Amino acid sequence: MGLICGCDFVGCVLMFRKRQTLFSLSNRLLVFQLLVLFLFCLHHDNRVQCHGRLSKHVSYESRSGSGSGSEYKDDSKKIIVSVVLGVITGLIGSILFAFVIRCVVRYLNRTPILKGPVIFSPKIASKTLQLALSKENHLLGSSANGKYYKTVLENGLIIAVKKLTPFESNSQESRRKSVKRKIQMELELLASLRHRNLMSLRAYVRGNDGFSLVYDYVSTGSLADVMNRVRENELQIGWEVRLRIAVGVVKGLQYLHYTCVPQILHFNLKPTNVMLDAEFEPRLADYGLAKLLPNLDRGNSLNTPPECFLNSSRYTEKSDIFSFGMILGVLLTGKDPTDPFFGEAERGGSLGCWLRHLKQAGEEREALDKSILGEQGEEDEMLMAVGIAAACLSDMPADRPSSDELVHMLTQLNSF
Repeated sequence: MGLICGCDFVGCVLMFRKRQTLFSLSNRLLVFQLLVLFLFCLHHDNRVQCHGRLSKHVSYESRSGSGSGSEYKDDSKKIIVSVVLGVITGLIGSILFAFVIRCVVRYLNRTPILKGPVIFSPKIASKTLQLALSKENHLLGSSANGKYYKTVLENGLIIAVKKLTPFESNSQESRRKSVKRKIQMELELLASLRHRNLMSLRAYVRGNDGFSLVYDYVSTGSLADVMNRVRENELQIGWEVRLRIAVGVVKGLQYLHYTCVPQILHFNLKPTNVMLDAEFEPRLADYGLAKLLPNLDRGNSLNTPPECFLNSSRYTEKSDIFSFGMILGVLLTGKDPTDPFFGEAERGGSLGCWLRHLKQAGEEREALDKSILGEQGEEDEMLMAVGIAAACLSDMPADRPSSDELVHMLTQLNSF
């Protein structure tokens, strides 16, 4: 048994030298112990047989009779019992040893809580980022959960910073290591996503009560900003550009829904969270943050799917599709979903109800933005797009198309 203890000691030394092989070492050590125990049993069995022959020879010479035979049987039983108990003890010890190793490995492999800025882009340096965040920056906007800033780093790189405050000031939840570790792991997952239609997370900085998320700055602004300029006749964008925006948005959703493992839902898709670059290529912002921060205030808005008004836990990928239908409706009609125009009874009270009513009545043309009516071919595409938007805005999630199907449906309207 001393040999088994020696093996355990050697296994422990190797464990601290190479953490990556601890599981395999414990398995190999268990097998080796069983082999030693088996050889130990064979060794004792041979000694028993030799002892038996010697006892018989001595008893025959001494003519001790049947008394020595009885002693021999008692000795054999004692040896067998001791061997069986040794095997059982060795097995239990090996199992406990493997369990301890597994617990140690899990502890050592825990995600460490990182301090200071966490950088995911080679263009951003930790010190310059901290210096830029400490200064007063240009406020781009605000919401119930935080504010959006524009700032410039020392190397001239312009970045957008979103400061989230999901926790109350000095709350106990914000101090829990488990909460910090979970948020850190989720942010690292989001930072690993790469798609042309997603806003990539470049860095984040943990504060006392929240986080500062760093993204690329997009000068054109959000889809909501652009459509407001269109309504005020400050900007003109035709159907081709609007369709390209719709395709880009749904391709971003397709990536989140079907490529990402585990699947990522946006949870907060709306025109203000669709950023447009100089070429009007869309990039989705704020994806996955609602799941990351359960206390994030989404509220009930016109972009909220009907199945989620009372229970946000029923949110699925088809809920994202409803929100996309609102975006496609805005691109087709040019109207703001909060426009009093939709509040009138004959229009159903919402953009979605109005589009579905026009679709059923065969009057889809009434929904189109008059500023983009032009060639017959484009008008036919827009009329088909009204039907797609109406399907996305269905009250029943099962009746809505998937993001995968929508990519095919919209790209068939035009060649990209």
